Amino acid sequence: MAARSRGSKERPGPRRRVPEPATVERADTRPAVVVRRTLRSGQEVRFDGSVIVLGDVNPGAEVVASGDILVLGALRGVAHAGATGNPQAIVAAFRLAPTQLRIGNVVSRPPDDSSPPPDSPEVARVRDGVVVIDPFLPAAGS
Repeated sequence: MAARSRGSKERPGPRRRVPEPATVERADTRPAVVVRRTLRSGQEVRFDGSVIVLGDVNPGAEVVASGDILVLGALRGVAHAGATGNPQAIVAAFRLAPTQLRIGNVVSRPPDDSSPPPDSPEVARVRDGVVVIDPFLPAAGS
């Protein structure tokens, strides 16, 4: 750290642009449940509200929520957010590779090609009647 003399004012350095997280367009007052384990094949979680999984959702496992689904891990099973017909719900995961993804009444499945897995978290939402997947945070430098 550089020494400064008395009375001198330190100039602020250049400002670094920090990526902003995805914006929340609505206040969600529904309850949420936190699942503190990996869900294995044959296991399911159903909840009237949002579901947060601290682990993976493996193939054969299922998460159904009337609200959002957030997976702090890999989502490789079935996810149904907005299960009561809410098309504004989202599904987010560190690795989004579900066998089936439903939001509200819109159903999606993975593409047939074998594209490489993403290297950043992603969020799925309904836009113009179809499920779209976007990076959860903007790319650095954009």
